Amino acid sequence: MKLSACCWHCGRSLYVWHHGLCSVCLKMLKMPPRCPRCGIKIDPQMQKVIRHNHFCGKCPPLARHWQRMIVASDYAPPLSTLIHRFKFQKQYFLDRTLARILLLAVQNERRHRYIPLPDLLISVPLHHHRQWQRGYNQSANLGRYLSHWLNIPHAQNLIIRHQHRPAQRGLSAHQRRKNLRQAFTLNSTNFHKIFRPNLNVAIIDDVITTGATMAEICKLLHQHGITHIQVWALARA
Repeated sequence: MKLSACCWHCGRSLYVWHHGLCSVCLKMLKMPPRCPRCGIKIDPQMQKVIRHNHFCGKCPPLARHWQRMIVASDYAPPLSTLIHRFKFQKQYFLDRTLARILLLAVQNERRHRYIPLPDLLISVPLHHHRQWQRGYNQSANLGRYLSHWLNIPHAQNLIIRHQHRPAQRGLSAHQRRKNLRQAFTLNSTNFHKIFRPNLNVAIIDDVITTGATMAEICKLLHQHGITHIQVWALARA
């Protein structure tokens, strides 16, 4: 069989080019048991308890804003390397590979915890100035693939980041919350087109650190009657 491409991380030849990662690198992704509410790693011995009681009991306060969190892996190589290249080195072509990693995590959670698929996917927005600098919104790129594979509508312009603030990287948890305060608004025209009672949505991002960004978006959605919210992310830092 002819080899058609190379692994984006190690350079090994691939038989299935669109997977992007070889089986060796895929196995390097750290996927420890996590709390389905806050995404924090838990002791493997607690896994059976978590399945029955749903949450770890130690979720940080911000986690109350959503019902479920799905995280593909730790923010560690090779995933952290790929995410950094994707976000900061303009390697937008990694979007399919990273979206597939998140898809596998969603499918795994559905098998083990019977989490329902959402009715709508929402990508965390960038301010238009930052998106212009980067050339694309990395979360929206992930969302487009997931929307196609899962056959779920993807609302790219439902949430607008209307205030240009400093990047979250390097800020403390308190600074992150303050930095994001009232940074988002809802596109009311698009919202009225998609809203219905009991709408279940999933917010997509690349990396969860403190959860401050997700909490702000969730609070905005709560104000407009959306209370069934999942959070999907590639990694938890």
